[in-house]
Amino acid sequence: MTDLDLNWTLGTPGLLAVAAAAIAALLLLIMKFRIHAFIALVIVSVLTAIATGIPAGQLVPTLLTGFGGTLASVALLVGLGAMLGRMLEVSGGAEVLTNALISRFGEKRAPLALSIASLMFGFPIFFDAGLVVMLPIIFTVARRLGGSLLLYAFPAATAFSVMHIFVPPHPGPVAATGLLGADVGLVLVLGLVVAIPTWYVVGYLFGRFLGRRIDLPVPMILDAPAESPEQEFRSTPKLGTILFLLLLPLGLIFLNTGLNMAATAGLVSLEDTWVQILRLLGETPIALLITVLFAMWLLGWRNRKPRSLVETVVDSALGPVCSIILITGAGGMFGGVLRASGIGNAIAESLDAIGLPVIVAGFVIAAVVRLAQGSATVALTTAAALVQPVVLDNAAYNPVELAAIVLSLAAGSVFAGHVNDSGFWLVSRFFGMDTKTTLKTWTVGQALVGIIGFALSLTIYLLASGF
Repeated sequence: MTDLDLNWTLGTPGLLAVAAAAIAALLLLIMKFRIHAFIALVIVSVLTAIATGIPAGQLVPTLLTGFGGTLASVALLVGLGAMLGRMLEVSGGAEVLTNALISRFGEKRAPLALSIASLMFGFPIFFDAGLVVMLPIIFTVARRLGGSLLLYAFPAATAFSVMHIFVPPHPGPVAATGLLGADVGLVLVLGLVVAIPTWYVVGYLFGRFLGRRIDLPVPMILDAPAESPEQEFRSTPKLGTILFLLLLPLGLIFLNTGLNMAATAGLVSLEDTWVQILRLLGETPIALLITVLFAMWLLGWRNRKPRSLVETVVDSALGPVCSIILITGAGGMFGGVLRASGIGNAIAESLDAIGLPVIVAGFVIAAVVRLAQGSATVALTTAAALVQPVVLDNAAYNPVELAAIVLSLAAGSVFAGHVNDSGFWLVSRFFGMDTKTTLKTWTVGQALVGIIGFALSLTIYLLASGF
């Protein structure tokens, strides 16, 4: 009997009950018994694997696959991003950019300017990488202007989220576009039509509401101690230098994502050597590594700072983020166990049999799979694969309708990210929020992103179909 046979003997109701019990147990351990999130996630992952019938010989490999897969995408980005953030903070670069923002836009509009910058950064840069790069600027603006961190950080984080989930060339919408035969350029344009209003309502308006209700202090995670030798790293760099360091990864990553999108449209071939070289430079870890090296030179070595001091600054950035990396990896472990149990496929295929209109069915399938197993990309691609036969067999769908269906799936895949999502723990720990506060802010915000995104997608679909 295979793993899948063992898991499926529970049936969909049984798998759903196990997932619900696992999430409840995790929240109880963390919020009631104050067990550290990393330990609680490991415990619940083990118990969930046992309860869903994963064989003893496959239990540890399943845990390590989920943990390692998440760390492979998160650890390098968080580590390199933290190094860049520490250098920007300690050198005075974040303060220079903050002063420029406030001078240009005024104190009242500075949070809005931060969010608009995040929307622009979020076009080619993945959610986690973009957020880590922007954090030192967000923290400095929050300290300068006062008030809850959520006033500044929540709109920016939501900006990265909506761009990541709705707009090509990010992997989720690109994959769904390919599976359903939609036009990637049209999905991009309509994705912006959905993403920007969704960000304004959820990120900006709801973020301001949260900021007034929840007083969240600015974390010290990127700060150097007051009497630390790192204070000698301060050089008050020019604004142009800081903008270059922030735009460099943006440009490099766009080489990768832009060429991927061009290849999907048939404009270039991924087999060409020059395309492969540019895509390599634009891989997010490589782009951040290049940016960190430039920052070490521009903020340190060029200003005749001792090499030992530069080493101290970048090394000191890693200690505070180790907890974030481990907790995020453990969140990926928990989500990986739920995926290995077969719960996502079981729920998706059961919902697919109900017979809802395809745009509604796709949203519901993606949302339930997201709630069950955590990964937005897995939820999106699973839903797209299930509705693909219906979509491809119906030649009556016009290009706008196809694009709207893709966007409705994307809206479902972002719905209500919670404790089985590694991104939940990334936001929680970087913002210095406990689990309860993260559920009340980020999870609710992501649910609103899903609902509003679906409403806009459905509106586009109905207008395109002439009702």
